[in-house]
Amino acid sequence: MSNVSIGLLGLFKRGKKSSRRWIILGIALMVTMTTGFIVWPVSPAVLDMSNPESPDVISLKESWRRGDVVVLVRHAERCDRSSNECLGPADGITLLGSAESQQLGRSYAQWGLDSTDIMHSPITRTAQTAQFMFDARSVSQQWLADCGKTMRDDVLSHKQAQHNLILVTHSGCISDFEKQTGFKHAAMSEYDSSLFVRVSPDGSMKVLGIANMPNWPIVPLVTINR
Repeated sequence: MSNVSIGLLGLFKRGKKSSRRWIILGIALMVTMTTGFIVWPVSPAVLDMSNPESPDVISLKESWRRGDVVVLVRHAERCDRSSNECLGPADGITLLGSAESQQLGRSYAQWGLDSTDIMHSPITRTAQTAQFMFDARSVSQQWLADCGKTMRDDVLSHKQAQHNLILVTHSGCISDFEKQTGFKHAAMSEYDSSLFVRVSPDGSMKVLGIANMPNWPIVPLVTINR
């Protein structure tokens, strides 16, 4: 065999080895990406609150009746990031946001709020959201605007036994909480979304899921005892 033939054969063999190497690397990358999504869930599960027969909703309502639930609610649509008409101050919410907040508040009123503590960030948009959801029942709390690395512990420290806790806060604060409870890659929360968490007597937490406005049933505007 000539030197030229031997050289071509060597190149062909090296080319086959290189191709196999790239195929193996590609498969390894796909496995890593797939495994990553299994190990690190992107976002909490979406709860269909309009389906009362859903096992997840039934379990959530049982936890609510026991007073074991914390809810992190993001404020309504903000004026400075929308072309919709503002309710009032430019740093507040829109008229659409106020209507959605009222609707969401009626949903929680149907669940019963007698054994529920309600708090909100003092920033205008969260204060307005809480007002439209719960009238004057909510208490302003600075820590719900500060958030950060202690968000999970701060939430737990304000949770009273056999009392549900609703916190009207900001997307960044909800993101901080999600990162500290196993959802480091969660998508940014939507306006008027509700992140549900069950707190056990020993202080352990389990994120149950998230409900956005379209996931709730429409509650007619009637007089509801809160």
